[in-house]
Amino acid sequence: MLKINKKIKGDSCTVTLDGKVDMTTSMKLEEELAPLAGTVKELIIDLSGLVYISSAGLRVLVATQKTMNGKGNLILTDPRPGVMEIFTVTGMDRILKIEN
Repeated sequence: MLKINKKIKGDSCTVTLDGKVDMTTSMKLEEELAPLAGTVKELIIDLSGLVYISSAGLRVLVATQKTMNGKGNLILTDPRPGVMEIFTVTGMDRILKIEN
């Protein structure tokens, strides 16, 4: 299960994720992020409530990053140690901007 909460303030949007992003929930995440990536200058994704992310979830984040390139910034914040390990092992920590 995945809960997504969005807060838009001016040209910035913070998306808070709670739960798991896997094959069954990644489409929901993509549906929420895709319209934002083309309209805001700063997209912050708060990962503090995320307990797991699969390769399907990583694909959504990379696709969002590609959409944001040249239009704004994608920033991932506060990943839990287990989620950060997934970013590190897959090399996504070198592709995506992650702040603790």
